[in-house]
Amino acid sequence: MTPKRKTSSNNVGNIGKNHGVINGAGEIVEQKILSTLEQNYMPYAMSVILSRAIPQIDGFKPSHRKLLYTMYKMGLLASARTKSANIVGQTMKLNPHGDSAIYDTMVRLSRGYEALLHPYIDSKGNFGKFYSRDMMCAASRYTEARLDNICEELFRDIDKDTVDFVDNYDNTLKEPVLLPARFPSIVVNANTGIAVGMASSICSFNLREICKATAMLIKNPDADINKILLAPDFAGGGSIIYDANVMADIYKTGRGSIRVRARYTYDKTQNCIDISSIPPTTTSEAIIDKVIELIKKGSLKEISDIRDETGIDGLKITIDLKRGANLERLIQKLYRLTPLEDSFFCNFNVLIDGVPKVLGIKSLICEWIKFRIKCVKRRTKFELDKQKNKLHLLRGLEKILVDIDKAIEIIRNTKEEAMVVPNLMDGFYIDEVQADYVAEIKLRHLNREYILNRIDEIKKLEESIEKLESIINDEIKIKKIITQELSDISEKYGKPRKTMLLYKEDMEESFLTEEISDYPVCLLFTKHKYLKKITPQSLRMNSDQKLKDGDKVVQTIDSSNKSDLLFFTDKQQVYKSKVYEFQDMKASVLGEFMPAKLDVDNDESILYMLATEDYSGNMLFFFENGKVAKISLESYKTKANRKKLISAYSDKSKLVCIKYFNKEKDVLLASSAGRILIFNTEILKTKSTKTTLGVSVMSLKKGQRVIKVSELQHDDLKNNLRYRPKNLPAAGSLPNMDDIKFEQLSL
Repeated sequence: MTPKRKTSSNNVGNIGKNHGVINGAGEIVEQKILSTLEQNYMPYAMSVILSRAIPQIDGFKPSHRKLLYTMYKMGLLASARTKSANIVGQTMKLNPHGDSAIYDTMVRLSRGYEALLHPYIDSKGNFGKFYSRDMMCAASRYTEARLDNICEELFRDIDKDTVDFVDNYDNTLKEPVLLPARFPSIVVNANTGIAVGMASSICSFNLREICKATAMLIKNPDADINKILLAPDFAGGGSIIYDANVMADIYKTGRGSIRVRARYTYDKTQNCIDISSIPPTTTSEAIIDKVIELIKKGSLKEISDIRDETGIDGLKITIDLKRGANLERLIQKLYRLTPLEDSFFCNFNVLIDGVPKVLGIKSLICEWIKFRIKCVKRRTKFELDKQKNKLHLLRGLEKILVDIDKAIEIIRNTKEEAMVVPNLMDGFYIDEVQADYVAEIKLRHLNREYILNRIDEIKKLEESIEKLESIINDEIKIKKIITQELSDISEKYGKPRKTMLLYKEDMEESFLTEEISDYPVCLLFTKHKYLKKITPQSLRMNSDQKLKDGDKVVQTIDSSNKSDLLFFTDKQQVYKSKVYEFQDMKASVLGEFMPAKLDVDNDESILYMLATEDYSGNMLFFFENGKVAKISLESYKTKANRKKLISAYSDKSKLVCIKYFNKEKDVLLASSAGRILIFNTEILKTKSTKTTLGVSVMSLKKGQRVIKVSELQHDDLKNNLRYRPKNLPAAGSLPNMDDIKFEQLSL
């Protein structure tokens, strides 16, 4: 039977309008899309965020936790291995997803996969490799696994009420909400996940460094851990290009990008490069494919062969070189053109009390400390209650032991078994729990040795209870316990760093200019911050430039393809680039939008563009207060390939104009009072310090300021000697009637 359709004048499918859904009767009815999103999509999004993709403060996603807890309950901690298929089947009692998803989770946590600094699963068999795209793991029926020894620190005291337990999906079993991890596992092993509208990407850190930094924060929450926790430590090794400012920003905000390079050795006898570790974001196949592609294009002429020699000793990519190849230059090209150098993006997004939060490394460790303090308090309270209950039983026994004959007589003279406990309660003034404990004592224990041992146990319990009560009420003692646990774990499981640090300031990168053709170009920079790179031939063929409405060309520079480009902004910063990094364009193209190309900050604007080959000449900065700073362009030259320079000029006064002069010229200043002053830049002393305050050139009264700066042209003023003072600073002169042309142009 064909279902009936209810029609409507609304456009079906429009946002905010109605759309068709099938009800339980099979009829298509109309429902607002917003209602569908709220009722169907939002619960799904929340489920993905809270129950799948984002890790919690113990360092695990629910799938990880369910798998490890199942293995713990199977007795796979410090025991023989069992088939992975058996583990997967048991985990399905807690995890309602398919067996392949569970096995994939197991593979990533395993020692054989080599993705974690401290693997949680001790594996046997082929589990694949994280650095290989094509090396797949064997089926679960062929591999075996058990919990690694470090898992002892994850599950210790889990049976002492350290964490909450909830029902599984069918209410037949209990599972922990969190694991009482005794070390900050959230930052010790890498963890990534993509939810709905948000993601998480947490890099791994060295266990020893993390334990030391955590202990420092426990003692002093305001401590600076950056000196101890220098940088992440990746399981695959490699080398981090260390930038202190970038790392400090990541540690503070929880977001940022870390550049990681592969490590290699050069075999002189075989004339080949052996790559032994690669960035965590790529694979050996991706690197080989890219190198082969570049060889075919002719970009890597120094290479004769490349092959994957990964074996039992681990990752190894061998690159054979041609005779006479320049090793250093080739390595720089490989880093620049292939995934041998890549970026790892950090996004420390963690669920804290059910709320996703992006935290810096210090805040993240502090949240773990709060969590661990709760665990220790709950463990202490559990042990305290247990010992108090035992002491209570022994107190009853103590009363019985004073007169054992009386107790035996009461039991012997009691006709009904059910009356033994009440009669003991009445005879010795003890409660039901104590009486029941006494009634269960065996006759063989009614001897002197047993009695003395129980009395000694009472004394020990009293001392232990007093100690536990002092701990549970004193957070300082709890913190000392956590610190000692961290020290023990660091000593037992700590390993040396795998990832080396290359300090950015000490690196000298060779720029690959040998294959870049040099030819003249014309650079056009517009008011709306678009850049066009046009060859003179193309410019002669069509001089009419396509621009956005309201846009116009504000700078035209004749340069060459190998020149450096400097962009000065209103935030005292300089963004650097290369002319050859931009494509040749036609007049009919708008050009490249430079704020996006250079990744300029949102509240920052480009003021001036400069192209140079040899960094000769000077930069002049004109300020509203009448001062002028003359800075050698050499001050902006860097050995490393830096893309951004800070503190490019002084911020003590508002900037009016930026000029570049490769030779000394006459400059004209105009003030808000209508006065004009002309001076030659030769009289200014060149400074090497970029943040110099400059030299006073124009004297200004209160409320006055410099409003215009221009290079003096021959026809600007008829009598320019009138405006040239003998000494500086000077107030300048008011223009006369003969200079009306200038007045029309400037005022």
